[in-house]
Amino acid sequence: MAIICPTVLAEDPGAYREQMARIEPFATRIQIDLADGKFAPNKTISIAQVYWPENLTADLHLMYDQPSEHLETIISLNPNLVIIHAEAAGDIRAMVLELQSVGIKTGIALLKGSQPSEHEDLISMADHILLFAGDLGHFGGTADMDVLKKIPDIRAINPMAELGWDGGVNRENTPLLVQAGIEVLNVGSFIQQADDPQAAYKVLFNLME
Repeated sequence: MAIICPTVLAEDPGAYREQMARIEPFATRIQIDLADGKFAPNKTISIAQVYWPENLTADLHLMYDQPSEHLETIISLNPNLVIIHAEAAGDIRAMVLELQSVGIKTGIALLKGSQPSEHEDLISMADHILLFAGDLGHFGGTADMDVLKKIPDIRAINPMAELGWDGGVNRENTPLLVQAGIEVLNVGSFIQQADDPQAAYKVLFNLME
């Protein structure tokens, strides 16, 4: 069954604490979005400021131009999953292998304009593929549902990888995403900006059944 994965995207430690507090009471798995102000237009807290409650499974989504520069800190945090953009600079393949060698699952994210055929090597070795369909580095993006057309090509390259989606998840498109084969729905504004975050989470959860 697919899962709802609330996201945290904060530009300062105070906002990070507030967002984490909103989702901790009900979330089981979360995605922490980190941006360097280069690969993504905005800048979030640094990876050195990241933490999460022990009862949560945490994924890190790195919107970094040079993600390998942070490898040592990432390994020390020991997250469930690290998602690296295929379009980032540096030796992404070596970083994937290093993370997997220490037992950290690794995902590859594809921006809207990227095609699976351009990154077959990275997709073939990944534990998770994140289809990015919103506005990089921001809450409240609109989902580009045409991104779902990439799924058959991804499955042809790596039929075993977990499929994630990031960008514009709401009550209208949740059933469509699940039907298309998305297994992890990363949700930002629909939950974080709701008057009742837990109720918003339950709305999406119920739509998956």
